[in-house]
Amino acid sequence: MSDPAKMDKKERREKVIEVLNKARSMELYAISQYMVQHYALDAMDYGELAKNMKLIAIDEMRHAEQFAERIKDLDGEPTTELADKITRGQEVGQIFTFDAEVEDDTVDVYNQFLKTCRDMGDNISARLFEVIIEEEQEHADHFDNVGGHIKNLGDTYLSKVAGTSASTGPSTKGFVNMGGDEA
Repeated sequence: MSDPAKMDKKERREKVIEVLNKARSMELYAISQYMVQHYALDAMDYGELAKNMKLIAIDEMRHAEQFAERIKDLDGEPTTELADKITRGQEVGQIFTFDAEVEDDTVDVYNQFLKTCRDMGDNISARLFEVIIEEEQEHADHFDNVGGHIKNLGDTYLSKVAGTSASTGPSTKGFVNMGGDEA
Protein backbone atom coordinates (compact mmCIF):
# COMPACT_ATOMS: atom_id res chain seq x y z
CA MET A 1 0.00 0.00 0.00
CA SER A 2 1.17 3.49 -0.74
CA ASP A 3 2.10 5.78 2.10
CA PRO A 4 -1.20 7.43 3.18
CA ALA A 5 0.70 10.62 4.07
CA LYS A 6 1.69 10.97 0.40
CA MET A 7 -1.83 10.27 -0.91
CA ASP A 8 -4.34 13.01 -1.57
CA LYS A 9 -7.84 12.90 -0.13
CA LYS A 10 -9.34 11.44 -3.33
CA GLU A 11 -6.80 8.58 -3.42
CA ARG A 12 -7.45 7.76 0.25
CA ARG A 13 -11.23 7.79 -0.37
CA GLU A 14 -10.82 5.47 -3.38
CA LYS A 15 -8.80 3.03 -1.25
CA VAL A 16 -11.58 2.99 1.37
CA ILE A 17 -14.23 2.48 -1.31
CA GLU A 18 -12.16 -0.42 -2.65
CA VAL A 19 -12.10 -2.27 0.69
CA LEU A 20 -15.77 -1.45 1.36
CA ASN A 21 -16.67 -2.96 -2.03
CA LYS A 22 -14.55 -6.05 -1.32
CA ALA A 23 -16.41 -6.44 1.97
CA ARG A 24 -19.77 -5.92 0.24
CA SER A 25 -18.83 -8.61 -2.28
CA MET A 26 -18.03 -10.97 0.61
CA GLU A 27 -21.42 -10.21 2.19
CA LEU A 28 -23.25 -10.83 -1.10
CA TYR A 29 -21.50 -14.20 -1.33
CA ALA A 30 -22.45 -15.05 2.27
CA ILE A 31 -26.10 -14.13 1.64
CA SER A 32 -26.30 -16.42 -1.37
CA GLN A 33 -24.36 -19.27 0.30
CA TYR A 34 -26.40 -19.17 3.48
CA MET A 35 -29.73 -19.00 1.64
CA VAL A 36 -28.77 -22.06 -0.44
CA GLN A 37 -27.95 -23.82 2.83
CA HIS A 38 -31.17 -22.54 4.44
CA TYR A 39 -33.22 -24.11 1.63
CA ALA A 40 -31.25 -27.36 1.84
CA LEU A 41 -31.60 -27.62 5.64
CA ASP A 42 -35.31 -26.87 5.39
CA ALA A 43 -35.70 -29.56 2.71
CA MET A 44 -33.88 -32.04 5.00
CA ASP A 45 -36.42 -31.09 7.73
CA TYR A 46 -33.88 -29.48 10.06
CA GLY A 47 -36.13 -26.48 10.64
CA GLU A 48 -34.33 -24.93 13.60
CA LEU A 49 -31.01 -25.05 11.76
CA ALA A 50 -32.65 -23.67 8.60
CA LYS A 51 -34.31 -20.86 10.56
CA ASN A 52 -31.05 -19.69 12.12
CA MET A 53 -29.27 -19.92 8.76
CA LYS A 54 -31.93 -17.64 7.26
CA LEU A 55 -31.59 -15.18 10.14
CA ILE A 56 -27.82 -15.08 9.67
CA ALA A 57 -28.36 -14.46 5.94
CA ILE A 58 -30.59 -11.52 6.91
CA ASP A 59 -27.74 -10.15 9.07
CA GLU A 60 -25.48 -10.44 6.03
CA MET A 61 -28.07 -8.57 3.94
CA ARG A 62 -28.01 -5.75 6.47
CA HIS A 63 -24.19 -5.71 6.38
CA ALA A 64 -24.19 -5.57 2.55
CA GLU A 65 -26.59 -2.64 2.68
CA GLN A 66 -24.55 -0.84 5.35
CA PHE A 67 -21.44 -1.18 3.19
CA ALA A 68 -23.39 0.04 0.14
CA GLU A 69 -24.66 3.10 2.01
CA ARG A 70 -21.14 3.98 3.16
CA ILE A 71 -19.80 3.51 -0.37
CA LYS A 72 -22.50 5.86 -1.68
CA ASP A 73 -21.65 8.38 1.08
CA LEU A 74 -18.11 8.38 -0.33
CA ASP A 75 -19.42 8.89 -3.90
CA GLY A 76 -18.60 5.34 -4.93
CA GLU A 77 -20.69 2.70 -6.66
CA PRO A 78 -21.57 -0.41 -4.65
CA THR A 79 -20.58 -3.68 -6.30
CA THR A 80 -23.07 -6.42 -7.10
CA GLU A 81 -20.38 -9.11 -7.60
CA LEU A 82 -20.12 -12.14 -5.33
CA ALA A 83 -16.67 -12.73 -3.81
CA ASP A 84 -16.74 -16.47 -4.46
CA LYS A 85 -18.68 -19.27 -6.13
CA ILE A 86 -21.58 -20.79 -4.19
CA THR A 87 -21.07 -24.35 -2.88
CA ARG A 88 -24.11 -26.56 -3.26
CA GLY A 89 -25.05 -30.08 -2.21
CA GLN A 90 -23.29 -30.09 1.16
CA GLU A 91 -24.15 -32.71 3.76
CA VAL A 92 -25.56 -31.27 6.98
CA GLY A 93 -22.35 -32.16 8.81
CA GLN A 94 -20.26 -30.17 6.34
CA ILE A 95 -22.34 -27.00 6.31
CA PHE A 96 -21.47 -25.65 9.73
CA THR A 97 -17.73 -26.29 9.69
CA PHE A 98 -17.63 -24.76 6.19
CA ASP A 99 -19.52 -21.67 7.37
CA ALA A 100 -17.42 -21.31 10.53
CA GLU A 101 -14.36 -21.13 8.30
CA VAL A 102 -16.04 -18.56 6.02
CA GLU A 103 -16.87 -16.39 9.03
CA ASP A 104 -13.41 -16.81 10.57
CA ASP A 105 -11.83 -15.72 7.27
CA THR A 106 -14.25 -12.79 7.10
CA VAL A 107 -13.29 -11.58 10.57
CA ASP A 108 -9.61 -11.77 9.62
CA VAL A 109 -10.07 -9.87 6.35
CA TYR A 110 -12.37 -7.27 7.92
CA ASN A 111 -9.77 -6.56 10.60
CA GLN A 112 -7.32 -5.79 7.79
CA PHE A 113 -9.93 -3.60 6.07
CA LEU A 114 -10.58 -1.78 9.36
CA LYS A 115 -6.87 -0.99 9.59
CA THR A 116 -6.88 0.26 5.99
CA CYS A 117 -9.78 2.60 6.79
CA ARG A 118 -7.96 3.95 9.84
CA ASP A 119 -4.73 4.37 7.86
CA MET A 120 -6.68 6.30 5.23
CA GLY A 121 -8.16 8.56 7.92
CA ASP A 122 -11.73 7.25 7.65
CA ASN A 123 -12.84 6.49 11.19
CA ILE A 124 -16.52 6.27 10.18
CA SER A 125 -15.82 3.30 7.90
CA ALA A 126 -13.48 1.84 10.53
CA ARG A 127 -16.30 1.98 13.14
CA LEU A 128 -18.64 0.27 10.67
CA PHE A 129 -16.13 -2.56 10.36
CA GLU A 130 -15.81 -2.78 14.16
CA VAL A 131 -19.56 -3.33 14.57
CA ILE A 132 -19.80 -5.81 11.71
CA ILE A 133 -16.75 -7.76 12.90
CA GLU A 134 -18.49 -8.35 16.25
CA GLU A 135 -21.57 -9.69 14.47
CA GLU A 136 -19.50 -11.90 12.15
CA GLN A 137 -17.79 -13.33 15.24
CA GLU A 138 -21.23 -14.19 16.68
CA HIS A 139 -22.02 -16.03 13.44
CA ALA A 140 -18.70 -17.90 13.60
CA ASP A 141 -19.36 -18.89 17.21
CA HIS A 142 -22.83 -20.17 16.31
CA PHE A 143 -21.50 -22.21 13.37
CA ASP A 144 -18.69 -23.61 15.54
CA ASN A 145 -21.21 -24.52 18.24
CA VAL A 146 -23.60 -26.33 15.89
CA GLY A 147 -20.72 -27.99 14.01
CA GLY A 148 -19.33 -29.21 17.34
CA HIS A 149 -22.69 -30.66 18.35
CA ILE A 150 -22.98 -32.47 15.02
CA LYS A 151 -19.40 -33.79 15.28
CA ASN A 152 -19.71 -34.90 18.92
CA LEU A 153 -23.32 -36.06 19.05
CA GLY A 154 -24.02 -36.89 15.39
CA ASP A 155 -27.43 -38.37 14.72
CA THR A 156 -28.50 -37.86 18.34
CA TYR A 157 -28.19 -34.10 17.93
CA LEU A 158 -29.67 -34.09 14.43
CA SER A 159 -32.68 -36.13 15.57
CA LYS A 160 -33.28 -33.50 18.26
CA VAL A 161 -33.64 -30.76 15.64
CA ALA A 162 -35.34 -32.86 12.95
CA GLY A 163 -38.90 -31.78 12.37
CA THR A 164 -38.54 -28.43 14.14
CA SER A 165 -40.08 -25.31 12.62
CA ALA A 166 -38.16 -23.29 10.05
CA SER A 167 -40.48 -20.33 10.50
CA THR A 168 -38.90 -16.99 11.28
CA GLY A 169 -42.35 -15.45 11.64
CA PRO A 170 -43.20 -12.00 10.34
CA SER A 171 -39.96 -10.47 11.66
CA THR A 172 -37.18 -9.36 9.34
CA LYS A 173 -34.67 -9.06 12.16
CA GLY A 174 -31.57 -11.17 11.76
CA PHE A 175 -29.77 -13.63 14.00
CA VAL A 176 -27.80 -11.02 15.94
CA ASN A 177 -30.87 -8.82 16.55
CA MET A 178 -33.02 -11.77 17.62
CA GLY A 179 -30.40 -13.00 20.07
CA GLY A 180 -29.87 -16.18 18.01
CA ASP A 181 -31.03 -19.49 19.38
CA GLU A 182 -28.16 -21.39 20.88
CA ALA A 183 -28.10 -24.88 19.47
